[in-house]
Amino acid sequence: MYKLFSINFNSNIIYVSNADYINKFMNDFLYLRENNIKEIIELMLEAYTESYSDPYEILKKNSFGRAHHRLICTVNANPGIKVADLIKKLKITKQSLSRVLQELIKDKIISQSKGEIDGRQRLLHLTEKGERISEEIFYIQKKRILEAFKECDSQEVLNFKKVLKKIINN
Repeated sequence: MYKLFSINFNSNIIYVSNADYINKFMNDFLYLRENNIKEIIELMLEAYTESYSDPYEILKKNSFGRAHHRLICTVNANPGIKVADLIKKLKITKQSLSRVLQELIKDKIISQSKGEIDGRQRLLHLTEKGERISEEIFYIQKKRILEAFKECDSQEVLNFKKVLKKIINN
């Protein structure tokens, strides 16, 4: 079989053996260049910072910070999550989780119960108060996301979601 082109990404040099395919190839693979990947990483960080700063006032009035926010969002998305699984999901230590979790339990934002099968497991749920705070946070973040999505067609939104899932699962 005839090989139309070859790629060497490590040296950031792209060799194409057939001139008819240069334009198509460059357009299809230009986004893989190192400077474009760096820009995407910077944009992801900026998008995270902006969207997670939106609920700042809600968190502030409850004396919560970003760690509390992450915990509330994660427990909301995973009702009944085991503490061990929460640690893995958030990629934090048990010690870092402990202080924040105890504050949220004390403030009746999160409740914990023993596992039915294994009583040593601690399962976490949002309380009604926690659900209200989570909804407030979601509402304010939803506004930013919807404004961005209004400028996109449905396929762009689906592709964006697909790429995010691939980033998470790699």
